[in-house]
Amino acid sequence: MKTTLALAAAAALFGALPAAAQESRLQEVLDRGHLILGTGSTNPPWHFIGEDGSLQGFDVDMGRLVAKALFGDPDKIEYVQQSGDARIPNLATGKVDLTCQFMTVTAERAQQVEFTIPYYREGVGLLMMDRGDFADYDALKAAGGDVTVAVLQNVYAEEMVHQALPGAEVDQYDSVDLMYQALNSGRADAAATDQSALRWFMVQNPGRYKDAGFGWNPQSYSCAVAPGDQRWLNFVNTVLHEGMTGVEFPFYSASFAQWFGEELEQPQIGFPVEYK
Repeated sequence: MKTTLALAAAAALFGALPAAAQESRLQEVLDRGHLILGTGSTNPPWHFIGEDGSLQGFDVDMGRLVAKALFGDPDKIEYVQQSGDARIPNLATGKVDLTCQFMTVTAERAQQVEFTIPYYREGVGLLMMDRGDFADYDALKAAGGDVTVAVLQNVYAEEMVHQALPGAEVDQYDSVDLMYQALNSGRADAAATDQSALRWFMVQNPGRYKDAGFGWNPQSYSCAVAPGDQRWLNFVNTVLHEGMTGVEFPFYSASFAQWFGEELEQPQIGFPVEYK
């Protein structure tokens, strides 16, 4: 009698749980046979349409890494090209299994989605002409008000630049193209931009530009899944972790080198570096 009552109570409790707690998206994706990834299409090196017409970029590669782990084939993936403001709604409605779209981790967003472990650490850097008047960040800082920095226009732009170069003159531009034109023409000594954009620009123009060697305003980029599905989140976390530290490091590091022009060091053998 007690056993029967216990089973009935367990069944009632399980029936009261939300569907996400009963059936994981992981099994749904496996049964479907392909991953549905939400990402963008207009922001290299993260996600953009290449010359061959295919969607590519570092975010896209993170989705391909997950598809490879699921099916042994990184191409078993369907893309939903979405705007930035659709990232969270498309997860909430189940339109996508996973979003990888240079999504900054914030406490507010973490109340609406489950963030994966970070796969990139973004920040602001200073792009300079390779043969400009200043050698590096230290030289820029020492020059004080004799330095002009170009930056994309926004309400925090001047404050942001002055965090790194307190005495610099700040010229704001309403497009990235105009910002780079100011640097190319000599009207600016440096351009303050995302580190990822800086690296991509250097990859596309070898020998023309250099990194000043200083970064600030760090923020984490993570993929995201709908809340309430720990098994699916654990799986994606495992894939990303092993991409950065384990058996799939060659895949992750090749993508990193392609889009950011940086060769990553092999993960240390022996004691797991995460726990040092």
